This record gives sequence, C-alpha cells and structure tokens, in this order.
Amino acid sequence: MDQEKIIVLDFGGQYNQLIARRVRECGVYSEVLPCDTPAGDYADAALRGIILTGGPNSVDAQDALRCGMEIFQLGVPVLGICYGMQLMAAMLGGAVGQAEVPEFGFTDMTCRAHPLFEDVPGQSVVWMNHHDRVLALPKGFCGIASTAHCVHTAMADDARMLYGVQFHPEVNHTAHGARMLQNFVRNICKCTGSWRVADTEGALIAGIAAQVGPQGRVVAGLSGGVDSSVAAVLVHRALGERLTCIFVDHGLLRQDEARQVMDYYGGKLGLHIIMVDAKERFLSKLRGVIDPETKRKIIGAEFIRVFEEESAKVGADYLMQGTIYPDVIESGFGKAAVIKSHHNVGGLPENVRFKGLVEPLRMLFKDEVRALGEHMGIPHELVWRQPFPGPGLAIRIMGEVTEERLRMVRQSDAILRQEVARAGLEQDIWQYFTVFTGVQSVGVMGDERTYDYCIAVRAVTSTDAMTVEFAPLPYELMRTLSSRIISEVAGVNRVVYDITSKPPGTIEWE
Repeated sequence: MDQEKIIVLDFGGQYNQLIARRVRECGVYSEVLPCDTPAGDYADAALRGIILTGGPNSVDAQDALRCGMEIFQLGVPVLGICYGMQLMAAMLGGAVGQAEVPEFGFTDMTCRAHPLFEDVPGQSVVWMNHHDRVLALPKGFCGIASTAHCVHTAMADDARMLYGVQFHPEVNHTAHGARMLQNFVRNICKCTGSWRVADTEGALIAGIAAQVGPQGRVVAGLSGGVDSSVAAVLVHRALGERLTCIFVDHGLLRQDEARQVMDYYGGKLGLHIIMVDAKERFLSKLRGVIDPETKRKIIGAEFIRVFEEESAKVGADYLMQGTIYPDVIESGFGKAAVIKSHHNVGGLPENVRFKGLVEPLRMLFKDEVRALGEHMGIPHELVWRQPFPGPGLAIRIMGEVTEERLRMVRQSDAILRQEVARAGLEQDIWQYFTVFTGVQSVGVMGDERTYDYCIAVRAVTSTDAMTVEFAPLPYELMRTLSSRIISEVAGVNRVVYDITSKPPGTIEWE
C-alpha cells in the first residue's frame, strides 16, 4: 500500500469513513487519521491529497478540533468538507459564524464551471447538515457554489489547490457527490486510479509474517463469516502450520451454524480448526444482563479468555481477528463517537494476554474483503455467506438472553433464510435476519386470545456496511414469512418489517 494515497483527517463526523470508501472507489488508496496527526507521519512521496472531514464542533469553540497549518503548505490539494471547509476558512483568514437558516437534508445547489464540478449540472441536489457557515472567504478564494441560505456553499483557491464544500459529497443523498469526489481525486490530485484491493494480498501476507516473526504462532478466532475466513487464509499463507483456528460455540449461533462452520473450514479450506463448546460459560455470564453495550463487552471479554486458554495449549502468542474498517469506525475510531462497541474492538478487555493482535483486514471495507476473498480463490459460497455478528443472537434479542428467546430467534431466522433462498434473493439482499423485540401484543389464534411476542424481520442492501437501505422484499415473500413464523414458532403472534435505513439506524438493533 505504498502507492499514491489520499489522507482523510478525521474531525469527528459520522460520515468520515465514507469519504475514504468513495476515494477507494476511484482506484486510490485512502486512509483515515486523527485530525491532529503530524503531517510528517503521512506526508511522503505517495501523498497526492488531503481531505478534511465534517465534525460536530463549531470552529470557534474552546474545544474545537484543529489540524496543523502546515497541511496547507505541503503543495498537495486539500478539500474541506462541512466542518473541514469552515475550519479551512477560519485558519486562513476568513470568517465563520452561525447561519441565519441552518440547512439539514436535501438542498438545491447552484454551482458554476470549475474542475471540482466537471460533468455536474449547474443545478443539483446536495445533502446538508450544518448550523454554521462561511461568512467571508479567505484572501485568494472565490465562491463556486451557493444555495438559497448559504452564499458560500463551495470555495476554491486554485493557485494553492485549496477547496471547500459545505455539503457532504460522500453520502448517496448528494446526487452527483461521487462525481465531485472523483473530480477531486483524479483531476485535481492527478491520481492514476490504479489501486485495487486484489493487489494488496502480497503486502498483507508479508505484513503478517513480519509482525509474527519466524517462530511466532497464531490462534485465529473464526466465526464462519467472510471476514474471519479471508483473514485466516491470509495468515495461513503467511505462516502455514503455525496457525491454529479456534471456533467457539458460545450458544448464540444460528440454527446448524456450528456444523456448517466446521465443514467449511476443515473440509473446504483445509485449515486446522478446533471447536470449543462454551455455551454454558457465555450464557451464564449473560444472565440478567439487559444493556446491549454490557452484552457486547461481556462477550468480547469472554471470547478473549477462551482464546487465551486455547492458545496456551498450542503455544500461540498472537491472536488473529477478522476485524474490518466498519468495526473500528463504530467502536470509536479517531475522533468519531462510539456508535456501538464491536466485540473484537471496543468490547475487548483491557488485559489481553497476547503479544499482539493480528488483524490483516483492519483497513478494508466489507465489499473489499469479499473482492479479496474471490481473488484468493476462497469458495464463492463462503465469500458471500450471510454476515453474522460476533456477539451472535445476543444482540438480536432485546433484553435478557434466555434459552426460550434464543429458540424463537433461531427458528424464525431459519425460516427467513429458507424463504429468501426459495425466492432466489440470497445475493440481492446484503443481510437479513430476525429480531426478538421483547414486545408482547394481543392476538387471536384458534379462536382464543393470545398475548405473545413480536418478531421483527430486518433485510438491507449495502456494499460497505457504513450506509444501508432496507430491502424492498416482495409482498408474497413477506406474507409467507409472517404466516410461517407465526404458525411454526411457538410464542410468536406478530411479525413486523423494519424499514429503517442506516443512518439514522444501524444494521443490528443492538
């Protein structure tokens, strides 16, 4: 990953990692760093540009996040987005203040001819999310776009290659946002767009070998999902027999999950894998626990304890995890807020008795992991296997985890998977599952009153797990799901469909 790159400096906004994702879609490697990272840490021959992200602060607040002035003097293009534009304006002598009319959501924008807006209509819709705005441009800048309530919606200083936009081009809601970012990356930063995730295989394998050393041994925590599968194959190619895979049955798996996973790894991938039955261990720790963050932390800590015990048996000093970029982001990466602690990141205990963690996919998005898996020859059905969270069904049960609630989720989830497959929609829907809502309602079954539970069905489409839309399931499929779940899952008398996108929701309910 030492070829051309765009650095994204993180000021705490929730869309920040999407910026890196969009840059990579342009064929250029991009990495997100905390906003106060010294320029000397990334300003090398590979640097082609810098993007300053949005954030929740006002630039004149006492605790406002800032970057060093030197980034504007590196001789590479800099693009400020939302807060990033305001900060650039304030640091370079302009004025920023509260907008008379804040703008949130879809907004009509007018732009003039400029390289940043090449092939973008003069009138288009952008996504706004701001209270403050640039009131006066710094010396050398000119305005290149406006809205009804924001005169300086975009600005440019072509001589110094400095640019700013008040809106968010990284989100799909901005009609031509991807084109704008491509213009910045390819036309203004002069990137060739030759980066491909498949080209990273060799570097990732070399990095694993260098980290672990010639004698080190690794235990891999495998879940059966694509992330841990691709990570395990990379580590196996780097270390061979010095890798031992551990699959923990924590009692929170889907129906037939343990058998399927063991068949995949031992049979199709030829990895050395050990299954640990820890059902009672995990479930006992979760008894009486309701808070979702507490659940995640309990599960994360217990996973580590199991891996430590198993590693002692094989003499391993490193732990491999299938951590990917969205896991890191949502667990509070850089200056971003914690959305939810992933069991393999924010859920880890402070005391970890390993020399280090091996996380070869830590900087890749889900679709990039899949592309890498296909390139490496991992079986298609494993690469495209349904994503499943490490905490398992514990975070698909609202409230306390009990055997009875696990039964209802397992059975309803199995019905959902059967019917989606029967409808031929397995690769059209990115992720789908059921949720035990904990809500009871009145019903009538067999001419008798019932007061049973409601099961929610969640199905979404996505490419990167950072933004999702609910999947428009066919009516006949939804009717079949409702009928089968209510008829076949004891204790359930109502089925609802979740039509929430992300943001504002998350994929999982907890």
